[in-house]
Amino acid sequence: MSTSGTLAPRSDDDVVEQARSDPRPRWRRLVAPTATAAGVLIASAYVYAVDPNVPGHYPLCPTRWLLGIDCPACGMLRGTHDLLHGDVAAAADHNILLFAVLPACIVLWALWIRQAWRGHRPPLTRGQARTRDRILIGALVIVLAFGVIRWFVPYLGSGSSGG
Repeated sequence: MSTSGTLAPRSDDDVVEQARSDPRPRWRRLVAPTATAAGVLIASAYVYAVDPNVPGHYPLCPTRWLLGIDCPACGMLRGTHDLLHGDVAAAADHNILLFAVLPACIVLWALWIRQAWRGHRPPLTRGQARTRDRILIGALVIVLAFGVIRWFVPYLGSGSSGG
């Protein structure tokens, strides 16, 4: 522990990425996360208004079209439409993974906003980098496992012939 009362890396060898400060003004740092939020809101309004259950409005899932199987994301668009309309059960029927992906996206976006607001990224230690890598690899394994498992478990399918 350092004299200021905060935890500090044991040595410079423990630091994988140095602390970085963004010299841009706060409003400029917030442009990208704010534009992303606006884009998501616009896309959500479109998905709310245009039903993906009706063929012809959205492109087909390439995996579904080429191989005839559900990919891990099959049904997310229809699930999002149902969720925006308040039908949680139908959203879960289309893709249960939506309920893990949506909160993860919200948390990652909130962390992005916080970093842009502060304009400072603290140093990243080896332990933090390993934890981050384990989380990312674990999430990838879960998504891929879900994609494979849903081929064999009928009620995990996307609930429709679309993507």
